[in-house]
This record gives sequence, C-alpha cells and structure tokens, in this order.
Amino acid sequence: MNSGISFPSHGENRFYQGMAATFVANALQAVNFLGDRFLRKSHHPFTAIGDLYRYSMDSAFAVSETFLVTGAPHASAYYPRDFAWFYPDILDPDTIMDSQDAVRRARLLEKSVRLLLEAVRANVVTTTIVPAARARYLGVNYFSRPSDTLLGILAGLRQMISAEERASSYLAMSQCVHAGRLLLAEYCGDLKRAILQLASELEPFNDDGSTYLLCDASAPRSAATDTRAERRRFVTNACVYTTFVWGVRLGIIDENELKRRLGRDLAQYKRDLLRLFGKGGYIRHSLDGPTGAPVSSVALDFVSVHRGFWDMSEPAERALFAATADLIIAEPRFRIPGTFHFLVSADNPRNKMIHKIAAPAYQGRSSWPTFNVEFADRMLDYDEFSCSDTYRSCAQGILKDIRTATEVHGGYQELISERGLKYRTWAYKGAVAHSWFPRFLSVWRRAHGTPLLHWND
Repeated sequence: MNSGISFPSHGENRFYQGMAATFVANALQAVNFLGDRFLRKSHHPFTAIGDLYRYSMDSAFAVSETFLVTGAPHASAYYPRDFAWFYPDILDPDTIMDSQDAVRRARLLEKSVRLLLEAVRANVVTTTIVPAARARYLGVNYFSRPSDTLLGILAGLRQMISAEERASSYLAMSQCVHAGRLLLAEYCGDLKRAILQLASELEPFNDDGSTYLLCDASAPRSAATDTRAERRRFVTNACVYTTFVWGVRLGIIDENELKRRLGRDLAQYKRDLLRLFGKGGYIRHSLDGPTGAPVSSVALDFVSVHRGFWDMSEPAERALFAATADLIIAEPRFRIPGTFHFLVSADNPRNKMIHKIAAPAYQGRSSWPTFNVEFADRMLDYDEFSCSDTYRSCAQGILKDIRTATEVHGGYQELISERGLKYRTWAYKGAVAHSWFPRFLSVWRRAHGTPLLHWND
C-alpha cells in the first residue's frame, strides 16, 4: 500500500499516515460503522450481572484479540486515549475472575501498549490507529489532532508498572510489571521526544491581561469527547497537564526541562488552568462555548481521568469540583428523569457536520456510563479528603443505575439515550463496551465497601 508516508517501526509492524492513508482509513471505518449499524443483531445471552460480566471479560480478553478495544463498532480500530479514560483498572485484582483471566489481561495489555509505543517511535501520534493488513497500520486523526493520545499510552504503561501495588496472588501481575519496566526503558527516549513536541504545540492565550498556555487556543484538539467542535476546552488542557505530570513521575522527562519549554513549572501551569476555566467559581467546559446560564457552560467530562488532573487534597480544587458537580446534580436537564444517569451536557454541543447528521447527541444529551463512573469516583475522592459523606449517596445511586441499565440492556453500554434507551440513530448504534466493565466494578467496591461480584479462584 502506498500511503504517501511510511514509517518503519522497531518491530515488524509498519505505520502509515498522510492523505492516502487517511482516505483508506476513512473508507474502512465508514464501511465498518455503517455495517455494524445495520447488520449487528441485538444479542442478550444473559441478564444477571455476574453472567454478563464473565461474558464481557471472555469477549474483551479473548486469546484471539491482538489489541484491547471497546467493542463493536470501534473494535476495528485502536484508540490510544482509551487506556486513560475507559480501562484504567483492568489489572485490579478485585475485577479479575481467575488466574486464566489474569494471564489474558496482562498479555493483551502488554501487546497493546507495545504497539502504541512502536507507533510513537514511528512518529505516528494520532487519535486512531486503523489496521489495514497484517502488521500494517494507518494513523489517522478523528476529528482533530489529539490532546490525550500520549496520556493514554502513559496510562497503559503506568498500569503495567504499578500492577504489584495491589495485593494479588496472580503471577501474571509480577510478569506484567517486569514487561512494563522493559517497555519504559526501551521507549523512554521516544516518549520524551513526543512529550516535548506536545509542549511545543501549546499556544499563548490572553485573557484579562494574563497570558495562559492552551493546546487548543486557535483550533480544536481531540479528546475522549472528540465530536465536540469547541476550542479552548478544559478537558483537553487538563489532559495535557496530566501527560506532563505522568511523564515526570515515570522518569521519562525532568520537570526542569518542561519548565524551560513552558516558561513556568507544572504547579503554576495547573494554577493557571484552574484560574482561567474556574474564574466563575465553577469549571467552565469551553471558553469557546455558550456564555449564558452556568449550567449551559459545564460538561460531565470535567471530571477528567482516574488519578489524573484533580487533587482533592487541595481545598481550592475541592471547592471548584463541588461547585461544578452541584450545578450538574441540581439541573433536571442534566439527567435521565427518575435516574442518576447524568448526561454529558444539558444541551447538545456545536458538532462537526458529520455528527450533526449522523449522531447529534452523541456527546451532548446522552449518558455515558463510563463518565458517570468517573463522576462517582471523583465524588468519593471529595468525600475522602473533606472527611464527609457529601456525595456518597449520589455516587452509589449512579452505580446502582448503571448496574440496572447493564442488566436491562444485556451488557455494559457505551452510552444511553436521554430517554434511557440504547443510543442509536439512523447511522450509528452504541457499542456494548466489554472492556470498560472492570472500571465500574472497581468504583462499585470503593463506593459500597464490598465487591459487587465474588470469584472462586
């Protein structure tokens, strides 16, 4: 295949990007998504949560899989950001069913992270990697350049390296730690180069006489909610900050080197972001978005990622989190009536034309269980550091309703419509997100103090 630009990787895999590669990737994805919408049959082999979970784990970590993916229709492409956003807890021992399950998870995580690191070495840091043939991959950006691809890759590495921090009897966990350390050593230089490149892409943004650094000052950058067309978004810039912090903690880059590049240390960089996006007393989703009522200018993805942006030990951050959370909780338009399913936003956002036509509420007036799980987890963080039970009942309500929806719909859903149904439009049907299920179990245990499911092994 002649894509215009070819990059050899360290291994046998080859990565391509350029106009021709993008054209081919778009064609493959269009066929896959439309084919999934019209050909996939609804299948509910089980209704009990334990049976659904076992079925999901057998599907997500099947030995035939070559990469960790969400599920149809996304299963034909790889999304690096997902390792930070959607499956940061797949090595949590409380979510692992038995030793065989542990081996499959560790194996697939290592294979997935290695492939992503090969792409970084080949200078293919894109939102999406589309398989084109055996050991041939197309790097393409949907729908703009990424803000959180490196974040996802670092999250995968961190999960591997920290696997032994949780008490576990599974030998696969120590083997995964060793593999993670080897990968970090092998690709450290490539990751450092990519992190410095990301830092160089930040642009000055002037507001009220102060200058801030944003990754999307002049054009949108993709994140987990990448169909939203706003610029100057909190979540994209929070992801960049977290990438820098994790890079320092993993020993990939020295903070002083980043300080020279940014003109400020990471603590100041974060304070600037909180001052800019939180100057109204709550976290505004986008400086490019609505300017009316506060509830119209916030979005659920402000919770960012697991062990990411938010530090609830800081009183000022707790106050900003609480003010934003309270706006969402108090607004009836922010949830499916009669439930604790919170929507991504009270109104549908400005979208790219393709999403206006095909799936206008995809990342607006729809409920994503995984964002709700992170919302619940940040609530529990707040309660832990404030020594209160301010949000525990709400967090438990969120998790209870996700369990109910999982059983009713026959699997862990990518998203749910504002009417509480499976999300589908004429062109798109939401995935059954098998690989996102473990994160739900981890937060359930934290919220209730006991596992939702118990294993014999």
